Amino acid sequence: MNNIQKIWHHKELRKRILLTIGLLVIERILAHIPMPGVNLEQLKTFFDRNQIFGLLNLFSGGTMSNFSIILMGIGPYITASIVMQLLTIIVPALEALQKEGEFGKQKINQYTRYLTVPLAFIQGFSMLSLLRSQGVITHFDPINLITTLLVATAGTILLMWLGEIITENGIGNGVSLIITVGIIASMPTSIRNTAAI
Repeated sequence: MNNIQKIWHHKELRKRILLTIGLLVIERILAHIPMPGVNLEQLKTFFDRNQIFGLLNLFSGGTMSNFSIILMGIGPYITASIVMQLLTIIVPALEALQKEGEFGKQKINQYTRYLTVPLAFIQGFSMLSLLRSQGVITHFDPINLITTLLVATAGTILLMWLGEIITENGIGNGVSLIITVGIIASMPTSIRNTAAI
């Protein structure tokens, strides 16, 4: 208890902790703001029936089953990071850039951010196509489709930005904390569904 009091009395550390908690609360609020155009009850049933998508929904913190504005979660950013790591092995120019120290690391991080945008758009389109084929999304004209894709992509970029703020000015790795909080938030529902079986 003494150690916790010492941490709390340290002004800089207290500021970092409060910033981290505040941004994680914002992320959870965003996870419950739904986009229009979907039957939420049918969507939740779809994720309960399908184990693979249920697992994806668990890692996204329930954003998929809520059809929230951060529908894709931080997934496209993680995919972009993996792709960039593989490309640094394959592409000699990126491998050389990686060896340039802090400057190279910042450049690769910048390329990862750029790659996140088209990946979020593609993954969002794939998710919407799947939901449409399952009858969860009833009618989607081109304007609604583009609007939903733009909002889902912007949601991923916003989460990526919040994660970077936490990493730079808060406590711990922001992306990992966002994923962890999402999993913890989904645990009561998962336990309830498991107990019902």
